[in-house]
Amino acid sequence: MVFPPYIESARYAAEYRNYHWRHLREAKGDSTIKQPHGVQPYPRKSDHIGDEPVADKGGNFGRFARTGLMDDYLRRAKEELLAGIRAEHWLSFFKIFQDQRDPAAIRQEIEKLRQRVESSGARPARVDVALTVLQAIEVLIEST
Repeated sequence: MVFPPYIESARYAAEYRNYHWRHLREAKGDSTIKQPHGVQPYPRKSDHIGDEPVADKGGNFGRFARTGLMDDYLRRAKEELLAGIRAEHWLSFFKIFQDQRDPAAIRQEIEKLRQRVESSGARPARVDVALTVLQAIEVLIEST
């Protein structure tokens, strides 16, 4: 399945990111942003053309999604059905396995996910299949 791309003016996105960094996130430290001078179209690979914060201990300046500008797009994307299951449930499922967790913690997370899927309202046949797959994964975990 192909999702529609997120499209935004690069200039607007960069300016909004800077505005967010300076004013909206309410940081305690220095929120100054250094902007390079003399930037021209078609820069060389070695040219420094990006804005750079004076203080960014966490490396968060370039994380555009944290500005909130994409929130509506991400909300709609998570509501999309993939094989009859909302994308947000797939994300939750894959997140269960991203860290090295013990089997008991994985079973607990799968149970939480099962409850979320069951309480989501619609019960197409594919949701029933997904719940069956979750049960099979639990059996596999128990046998390890």
